[in-house]
Amino acid sequence: MGRTTSVRPTQRPDRASRRPFRCPRLPVYSLPVHLSVVLITYNEEFNLGRTLESVKPLVRNGQGEIIVVDSGSTDRTVELAKLFGAKVFIEPWKGYAGQKNSAIEKATGDWVLSLDADEELSAQLQEALTNTLESLERMDALRWQGDAHPFMAEDTQAKLENWVDVKSSQELCAIWIPRKNEFLGQWIEHGGFWPDRKLRLFRRGRGRFEERAVHETVIVNGPTAKLKHGAILHHCYPTISDYIDHMNRYSSLGAEMAVAEGRTGFSVIHIAVRPLVTFLYNYFVRLGFLDGRKGLLLHLYHAVYVSWKYAKVWELTHSHKS
Repeated sequence: MGRTTSVRPTQRPDRASRRPFRCPRLPVYSLPVHLSVVLITYNEEFNLGRTLESVKPLVRNGQGEIIVVDSGSTDRTVELAKLFGAKVFIEPWKGYAGQKNSAIEKATGDWVLSLDADEELSAQLQEALTNTLESLERMDALRWQGDAHPFMAEDTQAKLENWVDVKSSQELCAIWIPRKNEFLGQWIEHGGFWPDRKLRLFRRGRGRFEERAVHETVIVNGPTAKLKHGAILHHCYPTISDYIDHMNRYSSLGAEMAVAEGRTGFSVIHIAVRPLVTFLYNYFVRLGFLDGRKGLLLHLYHAVYVSWKYAKVWELTHSHKS
C-alpha cells in the first residue's frame, strides 16, 4: 500500500507465515463494455494473482484489458502479471498518485477500474459491475439515438437502478464502490472501516488521482453514484508488523504534506488530544468495539498513527530550524 518526496512500497515481511493464495472458482459473466483494469505494483507476487483472478470475468475474450505499471519489482510480480495477459509497463517510482495516473493514461477502455494489488473483487461485485456496465452501455447507445426508444430507455434505467443508487437518466461519470478491510485475518465491519466507499470506477478521460503524497483520491468531472451490491476485498494488514510499517510510511508522507500546507511547531492538541478523540469517536460512537479484540487493536494503532503524523510535523519543522 529512497525517494525525495515519497517512499516506495517495500516487500512485506514474514510471507511464509501467511495464508497461501488460492484461486477460487468464480462465476463468469458476459461483459460487452470495454473495461480497463489498472494497477500499480512493486513486489506484489503474494497478492497479485488473487487480484487478477478476480477481474478475469470482466476482461475475458478481449472485452477488456489489464494495465500494470510496475516500479522495478524483484520478485515474480511482472511474470505473474504477464501470465494473466496484462500489459506491463516498468517505470520509475513517481509517488502513489503519479504512478496511478500513469496507469490510467495507458488505458484504452470506455471505463477504467483502478485497483490496488492487495485488493480483489468479490463474486457479488463482479456481478454488480457486469450488470451496471451493461446498463450504462445501453443508456449511452440510447442517448445517441435520441428519443427513438423511450420505453427501452425506461427499462434500462430501471435495471440500472437495481445496481446503482441513481435516480435520473443523467450520464454517470464515476461510481463509488464499497470496500471491506481485513485486519489480522478479520473483516472489520464497524468504526468507520465499512463500507469505506472508494471512487474507483470512472469513464476514461473523466477521472484522475489528485496529486498528493498519500491518501490519494480520484477527482472526477461529472455526476457520480454509489454501487449497491458487492465489495472490494482489501487484504491489507495480515500482521501487526504490516500495519505498523504501513502507518509509519503513511505518517511520514502525511507529515510532509502537512508541512507543505503550512503546519509547523509542536502541538499538544494534535499530538495528544486529537489521537484520543479519534480513538473514542471510532471505538465508541462508531461502534468499533463490536469488532472485538482486533477492533480494539486497530483503533488503538490508528490513534497512534495520528499522533505520529503530527509529531513528525514538529520533527520536520524543528530540524529545518536547527
